[in-house]
Amino acid sequence: MDSLQAFLTEYTCLAKDALLSGTWFYPLQSIYYIIRYPSLYQVIAPILLRCFSVSAGITCAMFFFTYLPQVAFCAILGPFAFLTAATMVLGESYALILLVMRMFFLEDAQDKLFDAVLLQRGHEELVAQSRQVKSRGKSSGFRTMGKSLTKPLDRFSKEGLVRYIISLPLNSVPVVGTILFLLYNGMKSGPRYHTRYFQLKRMDKKDRDSFIDERRAAYTAFGSVSLALELVPVIGPLFSFTSNVGAALWASDLENSAARQQLGSEVQIEIE
Repeated sequence: MDSLQAFLTEYTCLAKDALLSGTWFYPLQSIYYIIRYPSLYQVIAPILLRCFSVSAGITCAMFFFTYLPQVAFCAILGPFAFLTAATMVLGESYALILLVMRMFFLEDAQDKLFDAVLLQRGHEELVAQSRQVKSRGKSSGFRTMGKSLTKPLDRFSKEGLVRYIISLPLNSVPVVGTILFLLYNGMKSGPRYHTRYFQLKRMDKKDRDSFIDERRAAYTAFGSVSLALELVPVIGPLFSFTSNVGAALWASDLENSAARQQLGSEVQIEIE
C-alpha cells in the first residue's frame, strides 16, 4: 500500500512539473507550423498515404478481432468498459503501427524534417555538423538541404516497445490509469524525439543523460502529448511527423536560449 502511495505521489508531482514546463505545447504548435510551411510536406507526402493505409488496416482489424473480448474483460474491473476497451485497442494498434512504420516506411524522413525546421529557424551551423548545407542567407529549409553526412538514426527501441506493451493494462483503470499510462510512456519516449538534436550537438552518452535528467519533466510533458496525438485512429502517423517538427522547434528555442545566455555572460565579463 505504501509503495502504491509513493508511486502515485511521484507521478502526481511529475504531472505537475510537466504541466508547468510548457513543453507540452510544442507538439500542438507543430501542427500549425507544418500547415504554415507546406514545403515540409516534401519529406512526408510520399510515405504518408502508405502510413495512413497501414494505420487504418491495423486499427480496423484490431477493433474487429479484439474489441469485444476486451470490453468483457474491462466490465469486470468497473464501469465505462466500452470506453476503456477502446482506449486499450487504440494503444495496442499504435504499437503494431509503430513497429511496421519503423521497419518499412520512415527511413531518414524524420532526420530530414528535423533538419529542415532547424534551417528554417536559422541554425545552419548546427545542421552543418551532420549535413551538407548548400547555401547560406535568406534561403532556408529544403532549398539549402544537402546530403546527410551521417547514417540515418534508428529511433526504434525494443525496450521501449516492451515497456509500452507491459503498461497497456493501466488503461483498464478509467481516466487515472490512462493518465498514468501517458505519463509513464511519455517520460520514457520523450527524449527519443531529440535523438537527432543530440547527434547534431555531438553529445556523448554522459552528456545526453545529464541533459535529459535536468529536463525530466519537460521531456515527460512533450512525450505524453505526442503519444496522445499519435494514438488518434488512422491519422496518428501524421502526428508522429508533426511531433518531430515540434521537437525541432523546441531544439531551436533551446539553442536560442543558450546563445542569449552566452551573450549575457560575455557582456558581463566585459563590464567587469
